[in-house]
Amino acid sequence: MFKKFTNGCVALVQKYLPDAYIFAIILTIIAFIGGMAATGQGIVDMTKHWGNGVWSLLAFSMQMVLVLVLGNAFAISKPIKKVLDNISGLAKTPGAAIMIVSFVSGVACWLNWGFGLIVGALLAKEMAKKVKGVDYRLLIAAAYSGFVVWHAGASGSVPLSLASDANEVAKVTMNAVTETIPVARTLFSVPNLAMTWLVILSLPLLNRAMHPTPDKVVAIDPKIIEEEERAAKEKEEREAAFDKSKLTPAEKLENATILSWLVVAACFIYLFVHFKNNGFQLSLNIVNMIFLSLGILFHGTPINYVRAINESAGGAAGILLQFPFYAGIMGIMTGANADGVSLASTITDFFLNIATKNNFPMLTFFSAGLINLLVPSGGGQWAVQGPIAMPASIGLGVDPAITAMAIAWGDAWTNMIQPFWALPALGLAKLGAKDIMGYCVVVLLYVGIIVSVGFYLWAKLATGI
Repeated sequence: MFKKFTNGCVALVQKYLPDAYIFAIILTIIAFIGGMAATGQGIVDMTKHWGNGVWSLLAFSMQMVLVLVLGNAFAISKPIKKVLDNISGLAKTPGAAIMIVSFVSGVACWLNWGFGLIVGALLAKEMAKKVKGVDYRLLIAAAYSGFVVWHAGASGSVPLSLASDANEVAKVTMNAVTETIPVARTLFSVPNLAMTWLVILSLPLLNRAMHPTPDKVVAIDPKIIEEEERAAKEKEEREAAFDKSKLTPAEKLENATILSWLVVAACFIYLFVHFKNNGFQLSLNIVNMIFLSLGILFHGTPINYVRAINESAGGAAGILLQFPFYAGIMGIMTGANADGVSLASTITDFFLNIATKNNFPMLTFFSAGLINLLVPSGGGQWAVQGPIAMPASIGLGVDPAITAMAIAWGDAWTNMIQPFWALPALGLAKLGAKDIMGYCVVVLLYVGIIVSVGFYLWAKLATGI
């Protein structure tokens, strides 16, 4: 019965979900019409909001491109390939492969979402090459499924923002919360840890149960393996033919490991100072700095790293094309009329109107999940929903720490059916969104049940009812 349901979801998504770029355009149209209906603004006003938003995520888009390119260049170095080789060698059956990828991805995403996205996808590719009979689409979906816990982990932007700057917290919450909220009350609270690790530990079992029967398995495209083997062979041939005595002055510079060491030393000094001053605080820039420094170190010479970057850059096309459209959707969602009403505030207000003290966090979770489909950014979601949900939380007598985590979980939850964050993994895997989203729908439903019940119980425990 479960496999029939899973197969139905996969078939439905394969048939009706278009390319991720088309999906972004359709979401733009939906947001555009919804914005006009909710705010009473006309086409010209909504177009202005869209245009103002389109280029608002350029810095973030570049960060995401670098997550993909630097992460991949780091991962195709000899030391990392050996580690991935060793881990992938642990799996002897398709089920074991799915479970290992699911667990490693979940833990890695809990530690840091950027790191988890890349590590999970790369491990899935290695598993696909080694384990016969494993479904490649499900492997990549399993790697992406760990992303559902990232906002509840060490790099969650909402709880980290709440713990960082009292002035910024007061600004975002409209002075409803005027002090920082420590992560002990959010990320490391017992209810949040219980939900998080229940998801991480059970996802491997869920994903394994979704593995199709042998006649429906879709293996990795042999062309992907052939391309990687060809690149590896060319690299071996270059290294075998390498003769230092025949190098030109320019080639000597290209192969001067001292230049790589100087860059790595600068990166390591910067990272040391950062962690000394801030503790183990990982941001997207710090993750990229780690990928950059280790990638340069592990590839040895400058020219080897240049070749690795050239090899890795091709998968970034989807990010470059689609991120401006999601930034435009964010502009539409937050574009307010003269009375301060926006589409995002209308959605949040709808849920607030049916909320009680006990169900408020659960409904906040649902509203955050809905908004995330159109504003797929943790920081953007917090800026949109924080000023509305946090004052309402105080008014209802609900602990704002619970409300903040409900926003965080909702933002991560519907990423399972939002291709925005899957693009780096899909770029590495050379798959399309519709190849994995059928499996991700099942993960969405499963996690939605766990987390919604979890927040309802958390609210009741907090109020002593």
